[in-house]
Amino acid sequence: MTEPERSAPRLRLGTRNSPLAMAQAVETRARLCAAHGWSEDAVELVPVLASGDKVIDRPLAEIGGKALWTKELDQWLGEGRIDLSVHSAKDVETIRPREFHFPAFLPRADRRDCLVGAASIADIPQGAVVGTSAPRRAAQLLNLRPDCKVVTFRGNVATRLKKLAEGEADVTFLAAAGLERLGQSEVGAPLESADWIPAAAQGVIAIECRADDATTTALLAAIDHAPTRAELEAERALLAALGGTCHSPVAVLCEGGDGALVMRAALFSPDGAERVEGTASFAPGDTAAVEALAADLLARATSAITEHFRAG
Repeated sequence: MTEPERSAPRLRLGTRNSPLAMAQAVETRARLCAAHGWSEDAVELVPVLASGDKVIDRPLAEIGGKALWTKELDQWLGEGRIDLSVHSAKDVETIRPREFHFPAFLPRADRRDCLVGAASIADIPQGAVVGTSAPRRAAQLLNLRPDCKVVTFRGNVATRLKKLAEGEADVTFLAAAGLERLGQSEVGAPLESADWIPAAAQGVIAIECRADDATTTALLAAIDHAPTRAELEAERALLAALGGTCHSPVAVLCEGGDGALVMRAALFSPDGAERVEGTASFAPGDTAAVEALAADLLARATSAITEHFRAG
């Protein structure tokens, strides 16, 4: 055994036990071990059953929202049963408990949605049944294709594909990043962001630990990806300024380059009949510009949209 292996601390990495969450945990462990020259057994994967994985027959917004993905991991982290936890960033509430923080965001994967069952939005059959439980996907689809019918569709990737095969819906949406991490990219057709705006934080793996745990915080800082952090913090700042919840149909695309970020955001009424969109360019960390974009969107939106945002 080499010296780095003997001296490596043993970290307990908590994760939901779905196939996708486990794939994200494996990637996190690999990056952490590579950054510090550890063997893989320096990081123990600890599966935790999340409430959101127990109830899959109702929309997330009806049974507790995004906290259903995080509360068990939060409890284990707070109790010291794990040292860090891994999340899909888009599934994490905008406002988090003060005792936790995110020392690392991994490099962003493909942020696009994939359409499964049709090659494009235009190719969806007239009057098709579309399975999704995401307010953003439902509203954005109905804005473009009001002839379609949306039905509740929850569960992990395998469950949703099974439901689709059994005819519960004609088409559905899955995140391109999730399919890529599961080695199933061929399953869906990516929707270009020029035509279909993704979710805030989509494609990002977030690593969380206790805010007072300086040792773990320092270890995780080695795998933090600064460009991803800049995009993600801007997107989460927009959600916070809008007062967005898991009920709120909001789509946002933030991309960096040449020291500046460009954000495009759209708000919808749940039925897709109303849409308001805006863009902004700003320096990383300029939350005032993000808040101004949020204020502009809400000012131009009708009550059919604003009633679904606390800030509205």
